[in-house]
Amino acid sequence: MNSKTKEYSSLLIRYIILLLAPLGNLIIFYTIFTPLTLYLSYFFINLFFETSLYNSYLFFGTNAINMIPACVAGAAYYLLLILNLSTREIPLQKRILLLISSFASFLILNSLRIFFLALLLNYSLAYFNALHLFFWYIMSTLFVVIIWFVHVKLFKIKAIPIYSDLLKLKKVLYKQ
Repeated sequence: MNSKTKEYSSLLIRYIILLLAPLGNLIIFYTIFTPLTLYLSYFFINLFFETSLYNSYLFFGTNAINMIPACVAGAAYYLLLILNLSTREIPLQKRILLLISSFASFLILNSLRIFFLALLLNYSLAYFNALHLFFWYIMSTLFVVIIWFVHVKLFKIKAIPIYSDLLKLKKVLYKQ
């Protein structure tokens, strides 16, 4: 396979994956990351409180947290996947490592967020409610942005998601 065919195949495959990934309301992300988030959050909370786990509930002290889909933030994982797959000129092995690393980073930050909120819930319901909304609306997005930019720097990525692909397509279309 010549380099142009390989490049076009890569582009097509990357965008087909991006179109298929959200099918079923992001079920693939929730299937993978719900138990991981639940158990990692349990681990962190259990460092400070005697904690028990039942289904999607974490019980500690006199409190309980229900790990609903919004806690798992499946859309954030999908956004990281979009950023990864819509960036051209990343070799496959590097792309896979970048994806695993960015997903792991978000998983850890998200579980630490849940842990921090659990500490806050144990201290004050009013503070918990206020900060919970702040984390939900602002911090999750910031986590994704920060993770992406840190990984771009670490992995020395020069291309810009979507834009670099569009530039390449423009060159190909206007060249013919």
